[in-house]
Amino acid sequence: MDNHNHGIVLQVESLNIYYGTLQAVKNVSFEVRRGEIFGLLGPNGAGKTSTLAAVEGLLEPKSGNICVAGYDIHEKKRYARASMGVQLQATSFQPELTVSEIIMLYAGVYGVEMPREKLESILKGIELNHAASKRFGELSGGQQQRVSLVIAMIHNPQLVLLDEPTTGLDPQSRRQLWSRMEAMRANGHGILVTTHSMEEAEAVCDRVAIIDHGQIIATDEPQRLIDLHRNVPAVIEASRKGKITLEDVFIGLTGTDIRS
Repeated sequence: MDNHNHGIVLQVESLNIYYGTLQAVKNVSFEVRRGEIFGLLGPNGAGKTSTLAAVEGLLEPKSGNICVAGYDIHEKKRYARASMGVQLQATSFQPELTVSEIIMLYAGVYGVEMPREKLESILKGIELNHAASKRFGELSGGQQQRVSLVIAMIHNPQLVLLDEPTTGLDPQSRRQLWSRMEAMRANGHGILVTTHSMEEAEAVCDRVAIIDHGQIIATDEPQRLIDLHRNVPAVIEASRKGKITLEDVFIGLTGTDIRS
């Protein structure tokens, strides 16, 4: 299956994932295009994290196909992984290493040349040139996030995976991250983002898929999902102050029960 020419950077087809006898992901299919921010939205335990782990190659699905930049992740695992950038959680980094050391370390891991001028320009790009010799553990949440995003992008991957990237950030840092995601999109990267924030999905995602109980129940542009479901009684009931938002559609489709 060759997707090089179709502008598809991620194709997930009929994905089924089990933990023992529990089926966590049921026949999930979607695609992420070049120059697109695609949101995977779902309550806790809906199958988002399992889907992401399968795309990363960390988890073996029972069945289904995953292609990254046209490479089947089973047959061409190395090429698929090289075409993908994953934003690691802050806990993945040694807190005692400095920002510069971390960037140099991962450049080495990915075999990316990192002369001093390039390092300086990267640090300047994330507004951390003044903090190059600061230890990672001393950075604020927003600063750590910017470093982990640089690491995800260091080898210029076609597909970028962001797992709840703005959790715990203040509004300024969150907006700044949105801008960075939009810049990545403008450079032709495909971005798969999971988020609990429907406001975020509505603000930055070109298309979203809503996953619930392991199945995708809707895929579309956020505004189209709102327009298509605006008269559904459960959605109207979920709405506050009369303006129908993506969150209202999400609650209307997935229900009001709290997921543990």
